[in-house]
Amino acid sequence: MTEGVRARRRDDVTRRVLEIGRQHLIEYGAAALSLRAVTRDLGMVSSAVYRYVASRDELLTLLVVDAYTELGDAVDARLAELPRASWDARVLAVCATVREWALREPARYALLYGSPVPGYEAPGEQTTEPGTRVVRTLLALMAEGVRDGDVVDGVTDVPVPRALRADLARVRGELEVEMDPAVVGRAVMMWSVLFGAVSLEVFGQFGTDTFTQPAALFEHQIRLALAALRG
Repeated sequence: MTEGVRARRRDDVTRRVLEIGRQHLIEYGAAALSLRAVTRDLGMVSSAVYRYVASRDELLTLLVVDAYTELGDAVDARLAELPRASWDARVLAVCATVREWALREPARYALLYGSPVPGYEAPGEQTTEPGTRVVRTLLALMAEGVRDGDVVDGVTDVPVPRALRADLARVRGELEVEMDPAVVGRAVMMWSVLFGAVSLEVFGQFGTDTFTQPAALFEHQIRLALAALRG
């Protein structure tokens, strides 16, 4: 078997494993995911599949990277449609895209932002880059807001504790953005509001009839966070 044929075979098996793995996430949840069950539904003997996906943890990692990548691609595609939109409109679009993807893919969102899977620890060398795409996009927008005067650069009326400022400065360096650590702190608040609001809705924590217009509630929350972010 040539290298090209092997590569195509690997890609095909991996693609089919991911398809079935996504369906099993919906049906059974991440904690109950079983590579043996996926292999059975794939119609292959375990020994053949294990050449490509060696364990349940490797399957979970493939699913995590797949979900992060799809979410990041959705955000990037949405921004690409808005090259001339205002700064506020683009931040709102990023946040709305995250919400839309999460509501469309609740099982995969739960894998990324729900309860940790017992016994599984995501390998950082494979998951950190795709897992930080959305937050990097948000921080890039924050840096753009500072540059264009949409965001106050520096401390506003809530001082940043010294120890926290050091952490925020380190995060700024790791993510390679040019802004005062105080702005990074406000950006983290935006990130917290975004994923907190999405999680509350996806996991049904608001109840079934508390808010009749969940999309309007979400946008209102993001606009409140934007007001704080502006300083």
